[in-house]
Amino acid sequence: MALFRIRGGFPRAGLPHAGFPHVARRLFVPLALMILTVPAHGDPTIAYPPTRRDDVVETQFGVSVADPYRWLENDVRVDGAVRDWVTAQNKATQAYLDTLPGRDILAARMKRLYDYARTGVPRKGGGRYFYTRNSGLQNQSPLYVREGLEGKERLLLDPNALAKDGATALAEWEVSEDGRYLLYAVQDGGTDWRILRVVDVDSGRTLDDRVEWVKYSGLSWANDGQGFYYSRFDAPAGDATFQATVENQRVWYHALGTAQAEDRLVYATPDRPRLGHVAEVTDDGRWLLVTSSEGTDERYALTLIPLVGEDRTARPLVKGLKNDWAFIGNVGDLFYFRTDLRAPRGRIVRLDAASARPRAQPIVAESRDTLSGASMIGGRIVLAYLSDARTVAKLVERDGKPVGNVPLPGIGTAIGFSRRPADSESFFSFASYTDPSVVYRYDVATNVARVWSRPRLAFDPGDFQTDQLFYPSKDGTQIPLFLIRRRDVAASGKAAPTILYGYGGFNIAQTPGFNPTRLAWLEQGGAVAIANLRGGGEYGKAWHDAGRLSHKQNVFDDFIAAAEFLNAKGYAAKGQIAIEGRSNGGLLVGAVTNQRPDLFAAALPAVGVMDMLRFDRFTAGRYWVDDYGYPSKEADFRTLLSYSPYHTIREGADYPAILVTTADTDDRVVPGHSFKYTAALQHAQIGDRPHLIRIETRAGHGSGKPVDKTIAEFADMYAFAARWTGLTIRDPGDQ
Repeated sequence: MALFRIRGGFPRAGLPHAGFPHVARRLFVPLALMILTVPAHGDPTIAYPPTRRDDVVETQFGVSVADPYRWLENDVRVDGAVRDWVTAQNKATQAYLDTLPGRDILAARMKRLYDYARTGVPRKGGGRYFYTRNSGLQNQSPLYVREGLEGKERLLLDPNALAKDGATALAEWEVSEDGRYLLYAVQDGGTDWRILRVVDVDSGRTLDDRVEWVKYSGLSWANDGQGFYYSRFDAPAGDATFQATVENQRVWYHALGTAQAEDRLVYATPDRPRLGHVAEVTDDGRWLLVTSSEGTDERYALTLIPLVGEDRTARPLVKGLKNDWAFIGNVGDLFYFRTDLRAPRGRIVRLDAASARPRAQPIVAESRDTLSGASMIGGRIVLAYLSDARTVAKLVERDGKPVGNVPLPGIGTAIGFSRRPADSESFFSFASYTDPSVVYRYDVATNVARVWSRPRLAFDPGDFQTDQLFYPSKDGTQIPLFLIRRRDVAASGKAAPTILYGYGGFNIAQTPGFNPTRLAWLEQGGAVAIANLRGGGEYGKAWHDAGRLSHKQNVFDDFIAAAEFLNAKGYAAKGQIAIEGRSNGGLLVGAVTNQRPDLFAAALPAVGVMDMLRFDRFTAGRYWVDDYGYPSKEADFRTLLSYSPYHTIREGADYPAILVTTADTDDRVVPGHSFKYTAALQHAQIGDRPHLIRIETRAGHGSGKPVDKTIAEFADMYAFAARWTGLTIRDPGDQ
């Protein structure tokens, strides 16, 4: 689930943006053994580590709900019994994975495919250019600085030196306006918590400044470069660092050279502790704009705080939490926003901050495509639209007058266009499912984009093709689907073992992007299908609304219909589909596996939200009620219980092979979700295919994960999928 607004560019992510009969209690014994009986499908039957079942039953709205594995919600760092369970499960899973043919071949090929130099989108500060670049197999991407566009680059910060295991990452970062300082966030072991540090760019020295307990925060320098604004929570009490829900987020100002205890409180709402606040300084330095929200819905209130003059009184610009407001830039008191106010697919408006009651003045009207981002650059506005989940960019004058289309190289996704109101230069990257990101330097004055950095590859993108198809869901709604294959596989017309991926939630669109792990699957002759399910952001507010709350079943129906479509059209034969999803997509995989276990050969639910009755009790879970509803409200409770993966496992059904994946430091979707779900799978009588869990250590929800851990995880997952979909993994040298 995405968490952060992307400052001064597009696209923008959302905010945190996933019954059992009682038996006698027995103590857990940490064993992980493979027994010798071999069923018809040829795999050894697994003796799962025994898991203690407790007599926990709660009655809600007249419904008795058993929760025998609640003890697995406890933090693995604190509870020894949970730690022992994790150790035993990993041993059992590893013993099975070691039997899979081709796993080492996939891992070696993924490593080779990852081994290319990749550069991030540059940001400018003063006359300096800052960007990340990974030489290929570095676990984390170092950050470089260049003096002028053609100057010699210099290594400024190498996060690989922060931890021996490569699990400490460079997270968010911002450069001061004059390019003198770099503010960066440290993410350790995959946690959402951040530690803020500052580097003096001239010397490369890290200053003594250190700010802790930062989470879900923007970072914004004061225009004089002597301090910065950020958001943080209070330090969690006791052992609750990775599980406690977070409230009372406040905006602070930190002056360079001072201790965190001296930071100045800038904005807070103690009377509304569930509000979160993100602050950014306007480009002219006159205002601090505070954007407030309560959940994952893009419904914001806006507050302006003057930064010049004697009066620092905060005053509302937009009251209430009714609409999306994404700041584009300002010219004096005139503020430009992308909004869904009276425009479900988005439009551009202007607000006059000098007015006592600002009214939205239209600049760019709503289009049939979804307006996903906008940036003010060099006095013009760059607009990013999603057209059937693909980026189309347009350029307009500040009054909305069209200039023309921004030149993009094809069908894919553009990211970047950081806001530079006084500078016509900007950068963006462009990628597709089979082409890694190429970075372009864009001149808004001439509307010309030129390649700034192109990677050298260990494969030919021309060997693959991507087709966009449309299929009907259960209610007849047409759903887009991207199907990626080798060209010769597509030309053969033969069915191929297929990984079907989906998400379907939180207004997050699934757009084309390159993934080396998927390419390793494609090279072996498999196919990848990515369904643009309802609940996402592909077609605006109505598409999102059609896949959440009481309409969540539409998402599952869309995904099931995708598999049926692939079978019916001969793209994949029966028994050739493995389904994959992460976070909210993990919930998706768990729910549809319970609803249609006959349809899939394998299921790969990753870091999923699996207990829909208790998701709101941990870390960021309270935000997700916008998409899922409130377990404490009867109507929502009954809807949630109807599809909750943990509660709806079908005893006696023949289930596909399942490999659950999670991580011990996931404080977005706590691993207890996956622990409980796995224990319930292993207890149920659902066939003799493996139902296993892989639990990564020193990793979190996904961001900041080292390259070596990513390769190991996906080699395991895709070897597992290959075993059950019938994909034969061959060494490239033998083909």
